[in-house]
Amino acid sequence: MDQLLVALDVDTAADARALADRLRGVAGGFKIGSRLFTREGPGIVEELAGRGDRVFLDLKFHDIPNTVAGAVAAATRLGVWMLNVHASGGSAMMRAARDAAHQEAARASRPAPLLIAVTMLTSLNQQALSDIGVIDGMAAQVGRLAALTEASGLDGVVASPHEIDIIRRRCGRQFVIVTPGIRGATDVKGDQSRTMTAAEALASGATYLVVGRPIIAAHDPRAAAERIASDCRSALTS
Repeated sequence: MDQLLVALDVDTAADARALADRLRGVAGGFKIGSRLFTREGPGIVEELAGRGDRVFLDLKFHDIPNTVAGAVAAATRLGVWMLNVHASGGSAMMRAARDAAHQEAARASRPAPLLIAVTMLTSLNQQALSDIGVIDGMAAQVGRLAALTEASGLDGVVASPHEIDIIRRRCGRQFVIVTPGIRGATDVKGDQSRTMTAAEALASGATYLVVGRPIIAAHDPRAAAERIASDCRSALTS
């Protein structure tokens, strides 16, 4: 299912490779985040991309514009399908990232990766927002950052499923919304504060879903992925 991206939040390339082999054909792509990338480096990204997998490199770049531009150019050379930065890095940083992705892709005669921005982490709640000095409510802050991302020329955002509606109203139907915080109806939320089921998130207007623990921690990861994909198809056709 194209909309389902499985988070390979494991420690080794061997584990990631085994999961990808098991889930290929059900998952629409694979997310590689800081845990696996820090341990194994760019090789596992290049390996999966070289096999034709869509790789979402989830490193959430957030630094001065020149530094982020260099990181995005390097990620583009790896062949990633999608990558992200933090919207709170500001418009100049996001524009530099966009330009770097497009310029590097043009040099390699390949399509530019989707470039999206993180609005607010799904682990944050209203109290956490207040703790870091943000006075406005969560929805207002996410909407503001999504609008800034769109104005900066990026393709979309990462956002909690609970903010999909406000993003759609501000940024339209073509804007990409990647939704983590996906849990089954009976799953423990863990460190995620703002969650939904996969079917609920797609029905609400998410473009892509990132699912980790409900799949990779399951006794049978492929069966778990197939159940989620089936629920999603039902939501899209109902």
